[in-house]
Formats: sequence, C-alpha cells, structure tokens
Amino acid sequence: MTTEHNDPAWDSLSYAEKNRVLFERQKKMLEEFLGRGAISQQQYEKSLHDLTEKMGMKEQLT
Repeated sequence: MTTEHNDPAWDSLSYAEKNRVLFERQKKMLEEFLGRGAISQQQYEKSLHDLTEKMGMKEQLT
C-alpha cells in the first residue's frame, strides 16, 4: 500500500478524489473483516452506513 505522504500522485488528487479513495479503502477493510468473521453482517451494515453518512458517499453505494 502506498502512503499518501511524499506521493505526487496523491498530492495531485482533489479533495473529493482523496475522499473517495479513503472511502473505498475503508469499505474494503470492512468487507475483509466481514469475510474473516471478525464482524457480523449487522456490524458491517451499521459501520458501512455510518462511514457512508460521515464521508458523504451515498452516491458510491448506488
């Protein structure tokens, strides 16, 4: 995984693009937790809902 620090590609992204990338990373992590049984389906749905709301990404899930 590339860190955002000292990454010209990351620096060139707009705020909205960075937000989308971070949202996708967090969503993938939740999916991995669910797939490994670290969280329940209910916890996944609640966490994804909260993440979506807080990051303003409702359109990403449609």
